[in-house]
Amino acid sequence: MLDNIEKYAKKYNIPIMQKDGIDFLTNFIKENNIKNILEIGTAIGYSAIKMALVDKDINIVSIERDINRYNEAIKNVSEFNLNNRIKLINDDAFNVELDDKFDLIFIDAAKAQSIKFFLKFEKNLNKNKYIITDNLKFHGLVESNEKLSRNLRQLIRKIKNYIDFLKNNNNYDTIFYDVGDGISVSKKR
Repeated sequence: MLDNIEKYAKKYNIPIMQKDGIDFLTNFIKENNIKNILEIGTAIGYSAIKMALVDKDINIVSIERDINRYNEAIKNVSEFNLNNRIKLINDDAFNVELDDKFDLIFIDAAKAQSIKFFLKFEKNLNKNKYIITDNLKFHGLVESNEKLSRNLRQLIRKIKNYIDFLKNNNNYDTIFYDVGDGISVSKKR
């Protein structure tokens, strides 16, 4: 059934995590005994489902603003009978207020907003736990010298600003991994 989600994503050009990136993420969840996850950027539910399948005690809150992707995620989560463990929210993440605490916050949404997502939701992170961000290489363009459109250059600059933000954030220890499309793991001190 995951194959069907992967094929759908490819057919409709919906970004889902690369195989080695999702493997890294699910192994990290298993190795660090993560039980409560906040995901910013559900897309069609692929990574939420993969994370939930790591352990039957994992619960996820996932936020997606695009109604079509959200509806597809509802369908996919239902097909895996994970409705009781994956709570989907259809809204802009900046409109969502949560009181819950999480072992992991996974940022995989609008790349230009990563710093704002980090700052908004870090209050929901349990002590000594993690914020993981995907797409820090943005298809290799962050380290590329090729000519890019103005919009892409602005996006790349914001991703670089986020990387600098992580490197200089004294409240977290951040490690960058060259897997998938570039992943950071920030552990709260």
